[in-house]
Amino acid sequence: MTDHARDLASVREATERLLTAAAKLDNAAVTEPSRLPGWSRGHVLAHLARNADALVNVLEGRPMYVSADARDADIDRDAPRPLDVQLADVRESAARLQEAADVPADWSRTVELRNGVTDAASRVPFRRWVEVELHHVDLGIGYELEDLPAEFTDREIDFLADRFSGHPDVPHTRLTDGTRAWSTGRAPSGGGVTVTGSPADLLGWLAGRRDGSGLAVEGGPLPSLPPL
Repeated sequence: MTDHARDLASVREATERLLTAAAKLDNAAVTEPSRLPGWSRGHVLAHLARNADALVNVLEGRPMYVSADARDADIDRDAPRPLDVQLADVRESAARLQEAADVPADWSRTVELRNGVTDAASRVPFRRWVEVELHHVDLGIGYELEDLPAEFTDREIDFLADRFSGHPDVPHTRLTDGTRAWSTGRAPSGGGVTVTGSPADLLGWLAGRRDGSGLAVEGGPLPSLPPL
C-alpha cells in the first residue's frame, strides 16, 4: 500500500532542494528557456505553484482546474514574475498542499484529477513528488535525471511502464537496467522488444525527457511512446 505520509515527507525534501537551487538564479535567468518546449523557467515555476493549489482542490473534493484553458492562462500570467515572487509562490503553495494533506481523511478514497483521470487519494503525494522532481530537471539548472533519488526513479519507471501497459500503439516491450525488469505496451505476441539502459535513461525515455539514444534495443526499433 502507498505510504502517503512518507511520500509527503519526500515532497517536502524535493521542494526544498528545488527552492535552494532556484534561489541561485536571477531575474534574467527566470525568463530564459527551460528544457520544456515553449516554456521559460518562469513557466515551470508558475506551473509548480499552480499544480500545488490544484492538488489542494483534488484533496478537498473540488475540480483540479476550472478548465484546461484556465490552467494554461494562469501559468502564462504568472510566468513573467521576478524570482523572489516565484520562489515565494512555490513555497507558499507547497505549504498549502501540506496543510491540506495534514487534515485527517480517508486516504483510500478515490479522487479525480485532470481529464477525468481517477486515483486513490493516497497516490496524490507521489504524483506531486513526480511534478517537483521532473520539473526540477526541466529547469536546466544542474539537476539531472541521474541526481534523482533511486527510490523515486524506480517508482516512476513502475508508474510509467504501467501507464503505457496495454496501449495499442506501443509494442510489447521489456525494459531492464540489467538487474530489474519491467513490461509495458501491448500484450505479448511474439518476441517483442527489449530496451536496456540505466535507470536514468529508461526514465528519461518513458517520461519524454530523453530521446532514447542512450538505450540499447533488441527485437526491433525503439518504440515511439504517446505523449503523457
